[in-house]
Amino acid sequence: MSEEIIKTVDRATKELIDKAERENIKTVFSRSEEIRPCPIGIEESCCKICAMGPCRLPRSKKDSQRERVGVCGATIDTIVARNFARRVAAGVAAHSDHAREVAETFLKTARGEAQGFTIKDEVKLLAVALDFGIEIEGKDARDIAIELAEKALREFGRQKGELTYINKAPKKRQDIWRRHGVVPRGIDREVVEVMHRTHMGVDQDYRHILLQTTRCALADGWGGSMISTDLQDIMFGTPVPVLGSINLGVLKEDEVNIVVHGHEPLLPELLVAASREPGIRSLAEKVGAKGINLAGMCCSANEVLMRHGIPCAGNFLQQELAIITGAVELMTVDVQCEMQGLQSVAECFHTKLITTSDRARIEGAEHIEFHPEDGLDTARKILRLAIENYPNRRHAVYIPSYKQDTVVGFSHETINYLLGGLFRASYRPLNDNIINGRIRGVAGVVGCNNVRTPHDLCHLTMIKELIKNDVLVLTTGCAAMACGKAGLLIPEAAKEFAGSGLQEVCEAVGIPPVLHMGACVDNSRILVAATAMVKEGGLGDDLADLPAAGAAPEWMSEKALAIGHYFVASGIFTVFGTTWPTLGSDRVTGHLFKDYEEMFKGMWAYEPDPIKAAQLMIEHIDKKRKALGIDKARERVLFDMAMRRALG
Repeated sequence: MSEEIIKTVDRATKELIDKAERENIKTVFSRSEEIRPCPIGIEESCCKICAMGPCRLPRSKKDSQRERVGVCGATIDTIVARNFARRVAAGVAAHSDHAREVAETFLKTARGEAQGFTIKDEVKLLAVALDFGIEIEGKDARDIAIELAEKALREFGRQKGELTYINKAPKKRQDIWRRHGVVPRGIDREVVEVMHRTHMGVDQDYRHILLQTTRCALADGWGGSMISTDLQDIMFGTPVPVLGSINLGVLKEDEVNIVVHGHEPLLPELLVAASREPGIRSLAEKVGAKGINLAGMCCSANEVLMRHGIPCAGNFLQQELAIITGAVELMTVDVQCEMQGLQSVAECFHTKLITTSDRARIEGAEHIEFHPEDGLDTARKILRLAIENYPNRRHAVYIPSYKQDTVVGFSHETINYLLGGLFRASYRPLNDNIINGRIRGVAGVVGCNNVRTPHDLCHLTMIKELIKNDVLVLTTGCAAMACGKAGLLIPEAAKEFAGSGLQEVCEAVGIPPVLHMGACVDNSRILVAATAMVKEGGLGDDLADLPAAGAAPEWMSEKALAIGHYFVASGIFTVFGTTWPTLGSDRVTGHLFKDYEEMFKGMWAYEPDPIKAAQLMIEHIDKKRKALGIDKARERVLFDMAMRRALG
């Protein structure tokens, strides 16, 4: 008898997969068994950018070194580089279009044209305005916000010069980018140029293609994503640590359940506000419900969880399963990571699926378009639809009992405050504890779920290995939610899972060994935190000098490639699991895995085994510690009064 394939390590997910199978409901898990990945597509050995193909160029079993070219003569190196570039560009476009929507809403908010939105963090407004070179002395916050919004929007269409946020990076890092000609000009321009260069018959040198890929990726990390995070913080409030709960057990049998799913937090923010209005709550009571239960899914979940404590129902691979509980009256979806299969699952139940973005519709789903001018009215309309649907439940409700407390909301500003206090906010304690060896280094573990690997397993295995070895982990997106469900996002986790040094620091400060920093667009927070560590001193003068590494062990989307590539270009060693999209070309893979370390001081790696991947990260961290001269254990000295006086 063959061994049962492990689909997930999450018990709530397992129960609902079993329920779906018993009821013959198709989900991502069952569809993945029916469709196997294309082996040529996995290594990107196929070119389909013109109608003379597709040209399939798999490795020859007889002679793997033979020259492989397409009909036009394009080499396998050119083809693989083009495919990689286009995937990165798509990821950049997704994050940056999100940012554009936020910037446009921010401008309308500043002008008083957005219903239900206000400027909530004026301190951050002033800080970001200064980053953009805006004079703030004697100006009204509204006028500053308008000027900031207009400048932020110009970053998308800029044709010449450099993106503003490039200046936030360490000087040495900026010099590296300029030396290689990869400083982004305008966000949209870099995406368009990737698409042009990878058109048939244009750029045909894989190294040159990858340089533009790098410039495009940097336009995301130090452009679109950073703009989005900052403007969202100003409008909705900069996250601070908040207690919440996570997993499918947060759904409630006796309440109206609305799941907000997607990536743009604009409508979810207003749904939170509207759901707390007495009039809306009384409508729920009239149909026999005890109240309204708003729950998040995917990165919209991270946004409303870390700002309002709204419970999180789950991450990417749990979206269909939430509906299979039979308890969800309505699910809203905007952009990114929503499966089209949601509609067919919703049709098996009473659930209404509502699309809300003018950029994304799903056949069969109802469309209620969100516009900030009447956003609060739209939120109320959606809540009324959900309430009206509560009496229409057709199936017995089955909600798994599993949910977990979680502490989230560790923005750069919050970490700064927790480490240094209100008056001396500083990264000094973090740097000192890295220098003295209590903390070995820092790792960013981010990214999606992928049904081709057991759900949540690689995230949790890698992160537990890292914190056991005294590596502080920063996490976002679906990886963060995996950690929350496994109990890694509470301070008590340090005692159970962390090494003695990391445990000591976490207990002293009162933080978990894994810090939730937000949604996938908020990976820019990790860049800002890393830059703050460099500027604090003692750990080199560039991001590449830090004892730090990044990983996405269960990556799935093109956004993940964009994120990974801007981290590599920023000087961070980054390892991906599951699969890798340049394996069709040894030269392209070698260029990204080896040459980039010489060029950008950061490089890619691929390792599907999460323990081995974690060890690669630890080896890199140790290499950086040695280069900094902090690899030797330091004896602790108890200072007497004379020694204290000598400190001056």
